[in-house]
Amino acid sequence: MLNSQMEKVAILVDVQNVYYTCRQIYKRNFDYNKFWREVTDGREIVKAMAYAIDRGDRKQYEFQNILRSIGFEVKLKPFTQRSDGSAKGDWDVGITIDAMEYSSLVDTVVLVSGDGDFDILAHKLRLDRGKKVEVYGVPELTAGALINAASKFTPIEDRLLLQ
Repeated sequence: MLNSQMEKVAILVDVQNVYYTCRQIYKRNFDYNKFWREVTDGREIVKAMAYAIDRGDRKQYEFQNILRSIGFEVKLKPFTQRSDGSAKGDWDVGITIDAMEYSSLVDTVVLVSGDGDFDILAHKLRLDRGKKVEVYGVPELTAGALINAASKFTPIEDRLLLQ
């Protein structure tokens, strides 16, 4: 039986954002296992979701299975190629809806993304719902508004990257 005094947490990971920001700045990948150990230590995980784009590729499918084995529920959205050659496939609305839905069950929402669009969500969770909002992001590519809206910002740096 889990301790009822244990902090309850929801973890929401914007997989595309983390992948591209880590690759751009560090030329390395995010270490989901190290992150999981750090963020779950002494906490009760109510929900852990990783939001990804489904391109139907085998390596990606294997990666999604790794996320599942760590403890994440993987939510997939199909990759959409527009006629002008650009691509669409972000999870901002889905992440926001889930954050609002699960916030009633947790003390803290952990958001892994540097996307500045989430600053409104972080403010709402903190000010209207009384929740702690922890943001993990690559410092150089995390919006200042999101950092300021969070209760706590944790930079994704060497210790959270694959070697």
